[in-house]
Amino acid sequence: MNKLIISTLSLLMFFSCAKKTKDNTAQAVKEERRPNIIYILADDLGYGDLGCYGQSKIETPHIDKMANEGMLFFQHYAGSTVCAPSRSALLTGLHTGHTPIRGNRENKLEGQHPLRAEAFTMAEMLQQNGYTTGAFGKWGLGFVGTEGDPNNQGFDEFYGYNCQREAHRYFPKHLWHNDQKVLLEGNDFKNTVTYSGDLIHEQALKFLEDNKDKPFFMYYPNVIPHAELIMPEGELMMKYRGKFEETAHVDKRPGANYGDENFEVKYYCSQPEPRTTFAAMVSLLDIQVGEVFAKLKELGIDDNTIVVFSSDNGPHIEGGADPEFFNSSGGLRGVKRDLYEGGIRMPMIVRWPNKVKGNSTSEHVSAFWDVMPTFAEIAGINQPKNIDGISFLPELFGKEQKTHEHLYWEFHEQGGKKAVRKGNWKAVQLHSYEPNKTRVELYDLNTDKEEKNNIASQHPEIVAELVKIMDEEHVEEKDYPFVPKDERYKNNI
Repeated sequence: MNKLIISTLSLLMFFSCAKKTKDNTAQAVKEERRPNIIYILADDLGYGDLGCYGQSKIETPHIDKMANEGMLFFQHYAGSTVCAPSRSALLTGLHTGHTPIRGNRENKLEGQHPLRAEAFTMAEMLQQNGYTTGAFGKWGLGFVGTEGDPNNQGFDEFYGYNCQREAHRYFPKHLWHNDQKVLLEGNDFKNTVTYSGDLIHEQALKFLEDNKDKPFFMYYPNVIPHAELIMPEGELMMKYRGKFEETAHVDKRPGANYGDENFEVKYYCSQPEPRTTFAAMVSLLDIQVGEVFAKLKELGIDDNTIVVFSSDNGPHIEGGADPEFFNSSGGLRGVKRDLYEGGIRMPMIVRWPNKVKGNSTSEHVSAFWDVMPTFAEIAGINQPKNIDGISFLPELFGKEQKTHEHLYWEFHEQGGKKAVRKGNWKAVQLHSYEPNKTRVELYDLNTDKEEKNNIASQHPEIVAELVKIMDEEHVEEKDYPFVPKDERYKNNI
């Protein structure tokens, strides 16, 4: 063969191989650079419980720093006003008129009613697209071995409380690591030795270490500051002790207190210093968030990790908690189990170095069901179909942002409640399945975000429009009919 032809073929082969190698390298780099995603979810933390949202009695320097380095949202909403349906809305991208889990429905022994197999979660979405996924904290969407088991809903690893009822106690006998029961040394419902929050946090940090070299999604549904109010004695208790006038919380129900003969995990313990303890617990949450950022920096992955912080619903009043004293609702009306703003408007902070502008704020109206499509867009995944969410990634980047026509919630306790927000109009329907008591209140959030002035009688046409939306957005669900026929929806979660 002619030497010239041979040389030409060799060069072509070389450049072809070089191009292929270059393309493979580029693809590998592209894969490598997919951002890590962390979502931290506090439990019953109110809109006003953080310094960056106006809290003055409790110090939260690490979360405040997160806000200074990222974007703080003023009009972000939870999926519901209690735990399980709020988390279901978050994970499925569907509001409570569509999401599979719409109430705190209990299994008899341990765990809650499970997500069905056909449910599609953002963990499954990310897992199917090459992300390693982990969940650390409180689950509440299906017991071990059921369709709703976190390992069956897209999580490679789970550590923490499977059951919301068990999570009432910070010194439980056991936690779960995937399908393995982890017995906690020294905890026997008489002695309080091992604080669950410490173990869960250790496992969350370990997950970051174990997966630092590949894209990961970490869902961190931290149990703090859900009642019960209890903390190990130490620096954080000493930090606040004596700063607040205290009225002891005494729970006399048989089985409420550690050491009681017929101990019941569903109750909450007595607490002689409820305000001190609550403040110390929020400070512990803040420290744990700070340690997540410290670990990201230590591992050299901070710049390529987006972290979102929020809370699952408004502040609780159980176990001696005093949201009025701490202004936990941030001046908004209502607490947990209300569909007023204080029950569903949540803090949300997003930090992503060199991507999201530091010390920025947003008035964009968003909700839990927007998180799934946002994470899809961040990870370069096609938007999931047939969900209610809208990606807020453009808002994070300072670009033109699509908005919701309206937001919808329903709540299956206390006679049934519904709410719709459309623009600045907010309608709240009370006693939805008690026709002789049903009423609709209307508020203009532009001038009355505290929802003090019910102006329904002045705008009957607006009320009619929003009630029609309520009827249209509710799709009946076989496991959660809106008119419950038994006592499946409990108020103690």
